[in-house]
Amino acid sequence: MTPPAVVGELDDVDALRDTVRAADAVVPVGARTQWEVGNPTTGGVEVRAPAGVMAYDPAELTVTAGAGTTVAELAGVLGDAEQECPLDARAAQATVGGVLAAGLSGHRRLRYGPLRDRVLEVRFVTADGRLVKGGGPTVKNVTGFDVPRLLVGSLGTIGVLVRVTLRCQPLAASARWFTSDADPFAARQRMFRPSCVAWDGTTTRVLLEGHPDDVAAEATSAGLDPDTGPDAAGGGPPWPEGSHRGRISVRPSRLRDLAPALGGIAGLGWLAEVGVGTVHVAAAEPAGLIAARDVAAANGGWLLREAGVTGVDGYGVPLPNLAIVERIRAAFDPTGKLSPGRLPGAATTTPAPR
Repeated sequence: MTPPAVVGELDDVDALRDTVRAADAVVPVGARTQWEVGNPTTGGVEVRAPAGVMAYDPAELTVTAGAGTTVAELAGVLGDAEQECPLDARAAQATVGGVLAAGLSGHRRLRYGPLRDRVLEVRFVTADGRLVKGGGPTVKNVTGFDVPRLLVGSLGTIGVLVRVTLRCQPLAASARWFTSDADPFAARQRMFRPSCVAWDGTTTRVLLEGHPDDVAAEATSAGLDPDTGPDAAGGGPPWPEGSHRGRISVRPSRLRDLAPALGGIAGLGWLAEVGVGTVHVAAAEPAGLIAARDVAAANGGWLLREAGVTGVDGYGVPLPNLAIVERIRAAFDPTGKLSPGRLPGAATTTPAPR
């Protein structure tokens, strides 16, 4: 039986548009779970997006919700129809808009791809108060600029997200974590489509999803004991914790070389996503994160600050696409009033050539 569509009235965005239009500086705010990612804003009028699920069509695997909707609320609606949208936010109270604006893909990227692949359509308020639609509510999207992908990871500097349409998928019949001391790189080669291969230099933790028989067979082929894997809800890896956190991005092939150097940093906890090239790091003291950034740079990567280490640039290296970023921001926000300070560089008043 197909569940009925879930419909809820979103708050009127007219007041938000008026606020954005009149303000000299605007800072979109969600649940503040990723408030410290990158650089802090220099301040402005705080605005919040509407919340609530507006439309859900399980047969089409699409859901439309206000950007202020929490990840937990969205998961609850989709779960009733045995579906999900793998945003994989660490905090259940995080908002959908905040997760997309931060653009930090979750731990299942290895199987399901980056966060931006989930976004079909966006509606956002521009710096001059216009309500703009980008993309389309179907898998076969419209032609032209891929505005939804531009907004993912923009940290609120292009527009204020108010509504999104996301691509859903059926929930896996089985999802289990397995723990092993096997080499993570060799183990991954023996698996078809693991959802996550996490490694801390000593222990390999693998998340497998699918039909229970397939999960057991894949675990066996990779040298994992199928009888010891707990359900995904209770067996995930211990993510690094600390007042100062970040994530390193390197080529996946450099993870093996990176590990010894990270292991030599006193007080640093780390966990790598094998096959992706993301390494989550955390330390109790700022020096640990700063040292991890040096290791990342020495291996051709970089470290994005997620929390702590005040007074230090959140990116550490010049963005390779900074010129393009500035031209995009100049086109959408010529005066630089949206989330000022969050991204390096500054929007110019010269619009991009047409």
